[in-house]
Amino acid sequence: MSEVTQVQVEEALQHYIVPHLNQNLLVANAIKSIEIEGGMVSVSVELGFAVNSIKAAMQKAIVELVSAVAGVSSVNVDVSWNIVSVQGQRDMRSMDKVKNIIAVASGKGGVGKSTTSVNLALALAKDGAKVGLLDADIYGPSQQVMLGVSGDHRPEQEGQQYLLPIEAHGLRTMSMGYLVTDKTPMVWRGPMAGGALNQLLAQTWWGELDYLIIDMPPGTGDIQLTLSQKVSVAGAVIVTTPQDIALLDAQKGIEMFNKVEVPVLGVVENMAIHICSQCGHKEHIFGEGGGDRIAADYHVPLLGSLPLSMRIRQQADAGTPTVIAEPDSDEAKIYGAISRNIAVQLASLAGTGQAFPHIVIKND
Repeated sequence: MSEVTQVQVEEALQHYIVPHLNQNLLVANAIKSIEIEGGMVSVSVELGFAVNSIKAAMQKAIVELVSAVAGVSSVNVDVSWNIVSVQGQRDMRSMDKVKNIIAVASGKGGVGKSTTSVNLALALAKDGAKVGLLDADIYGPSQQVMLGVSGDHRPEQEGQQYLLPIEAHGLRTMSMGYLVTDKTPMVWRGPMAGGALNQLLAQTWWGELDYLIIDMPPGTGDIQLTLSQKVSVAGAVIVTTPQDIALLDAQKGIEMFNKVEVPVLGVVENMAIHICSQCGHKEHIFGEGGGDRIAADYHVPLLGSLPLSMRIRQQADAGTPTVIAEPDSDEAKIYGAISRNIAVQLASLAGTGQAFPHIVIKND
């Protein structure tokens, strides 16, 4: 039996392209270690983003590639991840263990921003990350309904200073909807709303989180400015529909984040196409290609396009969003791909990865 060498193993690993990175394992600096003992090979892969949903498929593909090397009798592949902060948080003790804050925003209401926020948060958690969700829409909070949290459920307190997030579907969540009833309208001026958001940020004890998704209210006003001033936002995701008026408002959202120096991670296009449930006919009700155009104009990626789907709406209204209700559906897979694309971009901004694989060779 011929002796297995590190060069042979590395050559085999070069043929595996990491999903969403579009790079092979070596170029991506994702090889943590390679150990060779006779014909037995162990490969340890470490990524900067969670991949629990596709981990088994990754391991299988890598095993097949390395097994094809002459002299290899067995292959063991370990896939893990280490999510780090893009930038440290500002002086806010309640959030000092939150690694990355992601703002999900839109220029106007009614484009599906809250539905997108909750499904992206759930998709990140499904992949193995620790995720929180903050409903920053002070006037019209909706996440408590989408998460299926009862109207009389109130956050517990930690001492006299902090509120503990409410756990829902594996997420740590906080919303103004937990603190008021559905019959208590927020009749506040802008500065009061900004102050309420500041309290939710500063007085919620989030604990250790890889990502905190913030479901922003529509527009570019006080609450958006308060967020950019109080915390270090790692990146923003802009949600839009293909229609021209929504795209104009989405542009304002991108411009706002550019001005406060928050990276725009990309655009999510909602209601991109309607597929008739009776005959399967496809129709672009709100226009076609709008998400592509705005992404190209601002040199940011189109993270994904979602159909106009009654099921997405029904599942959110029922308190079991699509990623939970139908995890194997096409829509859930799109949310999963979008969330992983976001996580990959943040890992790239953080510069995660190993400088060079640690290789141990034993020939007994």
